[in-house]
Amino acid sequence: MGSGTSRVLVCYDGSVPAAAAIEVAATLLPDAFAVVTVAWTPPYASDPVRHRLRRDTDSIDDFVAAIEREGAAEAHRLAAMGVTVAAAHGWKAEPLVERAFGGEGLHLVQAAERVGADLIVTGARGLGGARAVFGSVSDVIVHYASCPVLVVPHPLLQPERSALPDGPVVVGWDGSVGSDAALEVAGKLFPHHHVVPVLVDDGDAPSGRTPERLTRLPRTGFVAEHGRAIAAALSGQARAERAALLTVGSLGRSALLEIVLGSVTMAVLHHAGRPVLVVPHRGTGR
Repeated sequence: MGSGTSRVLVCYDGSVPAAAAIEVAATLLPDAFAVVTVAWTPPYASDPVRHRLRRDTDSIDDFVAAIEREGAAEAHRLAAMGVTVAAAHGWKAEPLVERAFGGEGLHLVQAAERVGADLIVTGARGLGGARAVFGSVSDVIVHYASCPVLVVPHPLLQPERSALPDGPVVVGWDGSVGSDAALEVAGKLFPHHHVVPVLVDDGDAPSGRTPERLTRLPRTGFVAEHGRAIAAALSGQARAERAALLTVGSLGRSALLEIVLGSVTMAVLHHAGRPVLVVPHRGTGR
């Protein structure tokens, strides 16, 4: 990452948000190589295919075998479609079909590790991406990925879309190891974008070295709304900066730390209204 072509695993399901996520990610990372990945769980097939198979098979065993056959073929066609979408937006890409047995998000995370992905790209439906992120496949990916995850909400408004090619990258920074990792990864993944570190002041002075050109913002709201208040401040600054995306760090996997820090990450995904890069921390907290 940073020294050559980024390798991106794209989660693709044939939906409009998934195709839009490819377009956005290709704009942000035009030189990346994409592995367009479809995770499917047998028995899987579209409703029209199921209806035809019920009519054309004589036994339940034949029906199940036919569904699995057609489901696999459908998943491969879907992956090929995703590769075509990626190519239309300038990416070199290859398909990858993952057969899952429940827990598609975990299978996608494992696939990213196997292919050596520098980044996972996933789309999200609903304003700010919240409806698709919480409790969804995207939620699992954000929590368990060992590489950064770019969550692209759908739809993006025109000001957000026009900022993608050359807008800055706003990075939430609080002096923690996780925020330092987020700052470093943002600079490596997006070397042609200006990186803007932003500290939302919550009364505790951060320790360690302060990044250059740090923007300081006051935190508003009640203590009980800590995560939401920080997320709102970061999202507001991203709008003011005309940012291409917003980056946050995540400690992940630790239940206690996730309550304290993960609330900020999830609230950012809810408030941002623009692409959000979630960077995991690989230190002792993992």
